[in-house]
Amino acid sequence: MATPLTVSYDYDRQDAQGATCTAHAWAKVPPALDAETKAQVRARIKEQLKAHNAVLVAHYYVDGDIQDLAQETGGCVSDSLEMARFGRDHPAQTLIVAGVKFMGESAKILSPEKRVLMPDLDATCSLDLGCPADDFTAFCDAHPDRKVVVYANTSAAVKARADWMVTSSCALAIVEHLKAQGEKILWAPDRHLGRYIEKQTGADMLMWNGACIVHDEFKALELDLLRKEHPKAKILVHPESPESVVAQADVVGSTSQLLKAVVEMDAPEFIVATDNGILHRMRQMAPSKVLIEAPTAGNSATCKSCAHCPWMAMNALQGILDCLEQGTGEITVPEDIRAKAHGCIDRMLNFVARNPSAIAKPAQGFVPNIGAA
Repeated sequence: MATPLTVSYDYDRQDAQGATCTAHAWAKVPPALDAETKAQVRARIKEQLKAHNAVLVAHYYVDGDIQDLAQETGGCVSDSLEMARFGRDHPAQTLIVAGVKFMGESAKILSPEKRVLMPDLDATCSLDLGCPADDFTAFCDAHPDRKVVVYANTSAAVKARADWMVTSSCALAIVEHLKAQGEKILWAPDRHLGRYIEKQTGADMLMWNGACIVHDEFKALELDLLRKEHPKAKILVHPESPESVVAQADVVGSTSQLLKAVVEMDAPEFIVATDNGILHRMRQMAPSKVLIEAPTAGNSATCKSCAHCPWMAMNALQGILDCLEQGTGEITVPEDIRAKAHGCIDRMLNFVARNPSAIAKPAQGFVPNIGAA
């Protein structure tokens, strides 16, 4: 098997002052609003959503105030799969996407006739940054015998080169489907998710070498120590995490699947290894459960658990209002790229529509020597 391409991630590169992209992202996170200002901004957003025939679509990882506002105004709070479906099917002519740029691009790809706006176009993703379209195209061209399957966390240009797009909630089912057809797979960009899928399906997969800066930081040793402090807790892990972390999980799944596990599992405590933005929705849906953030650092670190995406944190109520009042943050995708990318996204959505049971439940029971959770 060929050696995966190694890339130098943009978010690790320093500028002349020694700052990285993540440093710039944290610097752009807006300050919190006081209660009175927040109430005023929320009220104006509600008015503007109606005036512009717009709907707010938010990811589980953005600020809780934005999630609440999306729900209150008839919008959507979900993972990237449901965001894609919701934006496509909603009658609103303007979509306000609170998340990161690839989510806005996916909305525009599926709904070219609609206006798609985002609070900050600089809100991106380390997986997207770490998979430049030109390099990825060369990688694909070098392996023409493989079906190209890309994770949702990629640019429109990368999706345009792919045969399939998947999200973490449907990736296993789609790869199993391709394997059954005798296909070999070229996977990008998250190496941890790819490794997890390869292990579960036995598919022949060639990996791009990418990682999520949030999930990649979860620490297996620290997680094991935390688990011993909370023996009744179930461990919930997103499959973008390192293999040594996934190996300790009681449940492995997408954001929506982990949320489902918290609501439905009979356990008093949960240790959660994904972006801590999801805890807001978990607490709303399972208020009696104790939720503990999985550790991202050792005892000497100043932050024991720092699991939050800086680009997701750039989404703010004021940015949403600016979108509506000033038309800022508009997403555009060149038509030739949009048309090519549409095929791989639509293929995923059609598969999920035909096979709803394939993503109905989170995976459970991968703890070595323990069995089903």
